Amino acid sequence: MILPPLSLYIHIPWCVQKCPYCDFNSHGVDRLKGATDTPHEAGLPEQDYIKALMQDLDADLAGVQDRKLTSIFFGGGTPSLFSPEAIEQILQGVEQRIPFTDDIEITLEANPGTVEQARFEGYRNAGVNRLSIGIQSFDPAQLKRLGRIHGRDDAIRAAESARNAGFSRFNLDLMHGLPNQTEAEALADMQQAIDLQPDHLSWYQLTLEPNTAFYQAPPPLPDDDTLWEIQQAGQQLIATAGYHQYEVSAYAKTGSEARHNLNYWQFGDYLAIGAGAHGKISWPTAGGGLEIVRTSKQRHPKQYLNAVDYISQRTALEPAELPVEFLMNALRLKEGVDESLYPQRTGQPLSSLSPELKKLQEMGLMELGTGRLKTTDEGFIYLNAVLETFLSSE
Repeated sequence: MILPPLSLYIHIPWCVQKCPYCDFNSHGVDRLKGATDTPHEAGLPEQDYIKALMQDLDADLAGVQDRKLTSIFFGGGTPSLFSPEAIEQILQGVEQRIPFTDDIEITLEANPGTVEQARFEGYRNAGVNRLSIGIQSFDPAQLKRLGRIHGRDDAIRAAESARNAGFSRFNLDLMHGLPNQTEAEALADMQQAIDLQPDHLSWYQLTLEPNTAFYQAPPPLPDDDTLWEIQQAGQQLIATAGYHQYEVSAYAKTGSEARHNLNYWQFGDYLAIGAGAHGKISWPTAGGGLEIVRTSKQRHPKQYLNAVDYISQRTALEPAELPVEFLMNALRLKEGVDESLYPQRTGQPLSSLSPELKKLQEMGLMELGTGRLKTTDEGFIYLNAVLETFLSSE
């Protein structure tokens, strides 16, 4: 049995403040002060957290199974609140435990309000070779509504500083469908992002998630017709600028697709350390199959820092769950995946999908006979309907 590629996700759970739309496991810095007895840098217990990360990783090392890491992703929260020295210490600790591939991709999420060029240079020297910069919008009024701590000039300066610091690969993260946003305003945001010449763009619609301030007090969002017009016009603008859509919300110059995210969508394996981090590991079984196990770690930073067992939940997926688990990832890719990946990554024969695939082909939502598991263009638009077909068959 050939195991999937292996990645590592590292969660840094702190932000300067919680944004009203955010449902990620993030915690304002001020809430953490006093959580430990050690000195903090900018209110953060860097050394305590690094120690916990390494202990967490040590407990997960059996899942490596003689593989090298192909990618590392620092997500949050706001990882750029951690000093370059702390990021370097983490990467050194990881490499002492797990070997890296020669071309490993190491991404760090950064917010424009927490970085300057010297800090970017420090991250580059620490081993980070790709950045994902959380812009969200260049419109000052929208940034204020979204609770962002940066302004338009900060966002532009962050992208320019990333390039000046030697990052040839960086993503700009944008949202559309913002409160009262017009098509012209959304396109102006995208054009400004394109002008900064990143090699990768993430562009996704604002949604109101439970347990967020926006969900409790919804802002006035554009109607469905306006949202559709924004998406159609925005995708045309992005394509004209030379970016291809390879995933539902991701666009890249040729060869600049995010390898870490591709591993997720291709149902690869990933260790995950840090407060609230979620991982997935495949384990060979005695019968030649696979057991796929998902884990989640202690969610609150204080609990995580004081943990004896970092895992809060461990779930082995049932065979009946695997079709949807695989497809809800793979079909997010515009070109889908080679159909041989399904038996490799799930241990199940492709024939187990046949009834549903044939039904979806008849509905014009899936392409068959191409050697790939891939939706039609219409199926890509109505991806939730495609997945519902498999959910209803469980």
